[in-house]
Amino acid sequence: MKKQILTFLFLSLFVASSYAQLRKNFYQNTCPNVESIVKSAVTKKFRQTFVTAPATLRLFFHDCFVRGCDASVLLANANAEKDHPDNLSLAGDGFDTVIKAKAALDSNPNCRNKVSCADILALATRDVIGLAGGPSYSVELGRRDGRVSTKNSVQNGLPQPHFKLDQLNSMFAKHGLSQTDMVALSGAHTLGFSHCSKFSKRIYNKKGIDQTLNRQYALQLRQMCPLKVDPRIAINMDPTTPRTFDNAYFRNLQQGKGLFTSDQNLFTDTRSRPTVNQFASSNNAFNQAFVTAITKLGRVGVLTGNKGEIRRDCTRPN
Repeated sequence: MKKQILTFLFLSLFVASSYAQLRKNFYQNTCPNVESIVKSAVTKKFRQTFVTAPATLRLFFHDCFVRGCDASVLLANANAEKDHPDNLSLAGDGFDTVIKAKAALDSNPNCRNKVSCADILALATRDVIGLAGGPSYSVELGRRDGRVSTKNSVQNGLPQPHFKLDQLNSMFAKHGLSQTDMVALSGAHTLGFSHCSKFSKRIYNKKGIDQTLNRQYALQLRQMCPLKVDPRIAINMDPTTPRTFDNAYFRNLQQGKGLFTSDQNLFTDTRSRPTVNQFASSNNAFNQAFVTAITKLGRVGVLTGNKGEIRRDCTRPN
């Protein structure tokens, strides 16, 4: 136990030292309107397609968990992060949101090539959460962009749909995130969708339907995901309010309606169940915990000061 505490403290100190140069008014002297410019571009994109919200939020998470929040997931090359099997389902609208916001900033002479792609993604994530009905919050800024993006760096670096609580806690703890942070961030599954292959074993296996899955819900999933389903078919992660950022995800877990095993395990496991119940009963408690968690997520492995660069093109190093 002491070893675990010391490890967590070491990670917390390491993370703290790396984000010390992040601050909320970072661009006040170089691009004072950065937030309003990004928000305008993101809002325009959101109005074109709702997928903008879950796509951008998921893109931010996948970026921060691999090499830190350095926009490396946006880089395109012959061996890029975004081409790893775990990232192939990242919706193009998330990438496009960042590109559109970058173009809007570059059209302003004061802001051209002044704002990192990593910061644009962090701001865009905050904005889509708000547009979908979620909480607004201040975003710490000052990240710089990484120059490296490899498929190998993604391997074993992202949570999987079959993960148990210990596996989730271990992976999040590596980034200085607690179990409460992990449960709160899992609540992002209140938005978005999944392809049938990610949960098919829960509704089709030799033992029948997964016992932790609500049977009626499972039968509905079977209708939407027949055995030879088109692999492009996608199912809402939240069957009740899929277009609203709210705490319905946690109420769904109480009813056995978590789409992934990793979702349902948050309620099945008695160690995390109290947090699920707390968030299910209070949208405000969820929102507060989510803001704390996503702020901590945004500090993971950041490049600041003279490290990294500010990319002229978000898809390739300068």
